[in-house]
Amino acid sequence: MDKRNEQLEHLSEIRSLMERSSRFISLSGLSGVAAGVFALIGATAVYIYFDIFPFDENLVYYADVVAAEKRWGIDYLTFFFLDAALVFIFAVAGGIFFTTRKAKQKGQKIWDKLTQKLLLNLLIPLTTGGIFCLALMKHGEFGLVAPATLVFYGLALVNGGKYTLSDIHYLGLSEIVLGLIALFYIGYGLEFWAIGFGVLHIIYGTVMYFKYEK
Repeated sequence: MDKRNEQLEHLSEIRSLMERSSRFISLSGLSGVAAGVFALIGATAVYIYFDIFPFDENLVYYADVVAAEKRWGIDYLTFFFLDAALVFIFAVAGGIFFTTRKAKQKGQKIWDKLTQKLLLNLLIPLTTGGIFCLALMKHGEFGLVAPATLVFYGLALVNGGKYTLSDIHYLGLSEIVLGLIALFYIGYGLEFWAIGFGVLHIIYGTVMYFKYEK
C-alpha cells in the first residue's frame, strides 16, 4: 500500500512539473477580482458623469447622448479616455501585484519564455481590437465600441488560454458571447461592458481563488 502511495506521489509531482513547464499557472484569482472591481468603479464614474442609470428606459441610444454632453469642464471623449486609462492602469497594477505575490509564495518564476508567449498571444488580438475601436470612433460608430472591446478581449483570452489555466479559455468564450449579444443592444453598451469586465471578472477571480489558492 505504501509503495502504491509513493508511486501516486511521484506521478503527481511529474504531472505538476509538466504543467509548470507548459502553462503559466501563477495567475492569481485575486487579480481578476481586482480588475472587476476597478471596471465597475470606472463604469460608475461614467454613469455619474452623464447622470444616468443602468438600463434606463429613456436612454434609447447611449451613443446619441454622450456626443452632446460636456461636464466638469471635460468633454466626453477626454473623460472616456481618462476613465478607461485609469481602469486599465489600476487593473494591470493589481494583476501584477497579486500574480507576483502568488509566484513568490510558490517559488515560481514570473518572467520566462512561457510568460512571453502568453503576453504575445494576448497582445495580438488586443492590439487589433484597439485599432479597430479607434477606427469605429473616428467614423462616429461609438455604439459599437463597447461590444467590440468585449469580443476582442474574449478572443485575446481564448488565444492566450493555451498557455495558462483552462479557466481563462472559458472566461474568454463568455466575453465573446456577451459582446456578440451587446451588438444587438447598442444603447446598452456600457451595461454589457460593466457585466463583462466587471461582474464576469469578479466571478471568475473568486472561483479561481477558491479553486487554486484557498
